[in-house]
Amino acid sequence: MASMLCAACIVHFANTAWAQCAARDVLQNQLKLKERSAPASQQLIKSARDVATWKTITIGTFADSIRLRNELDGMGCNVGGQAAEILARPTFTVGSHKTDVELVAVSPAQLGFTSDTVTLANVYARARQLGFELAAAEVGPQLRIQYFDQPMGEFLTIGMEPINTWSGEPIILNVANGGAGLILIGQDGRAGAEIPLTSRFVFARSHQSAPGTALVDEAVALLPP
Repeated sequence: MASMLCAACIVHFANTAWAQCAARDVLQNQLKLKERSAPASQQLIKSARDVATWKTITIGTFADSIRLRNELDGMGCNVGGQAAEILARPTFTVGSHKTDVELVAVSPAQLGFTSDTVTLANVYARARQLGFELAAAEVGPQLRIQYFDQPMGEFLTIGMEPINTWSGEPIILNVANGGAGLILIGQDGRAGAEIPLTSRFVFARSHQSAPGTALVDEAVALLPP
């Protein structure tokens, strides 16, 4: 009887430890990453062709958003209240077939802005002019599931069309490791939301031809800083 109880305790402990979306594993990964990571380049981007793919993930791997959310829960990944709300909205959809998506990670500074903050609308406009695309809403939770070695302190804003909460508040997603584990959270998705210059955005790489450099320079010059 005692041995059975002990075995049950071991199984329970193992399941609990596995499901923590890994503050412990994140710390171990962070120690490895410190040896090979370098500060993100803030070099000005003139075309999407100048930016290497940061990460490729697969979307369309779940039949519906409920199964996607269950996977997040099963892996122990925390989901903030606003993020949970938009994942449950009818306007949040998942792909009907598996598709690989190439992602880039860029800052407003790399997009050419120089003020301390910039509006979300201007970040999106500049990114599109340079040849990037907004990511599908599914990219946020899928990236959370497929990015378990995220460095501590990194917050990645998903460049996506906002999804309204039940009360009508526009929200976009953020994939983060704040130090207490891996999390998917929501953030202000209003066009006029002020974004810090050093924030990092995740956009999708377009497979269409990017605008010519001269056209991009002209368009960038017309945008406010």
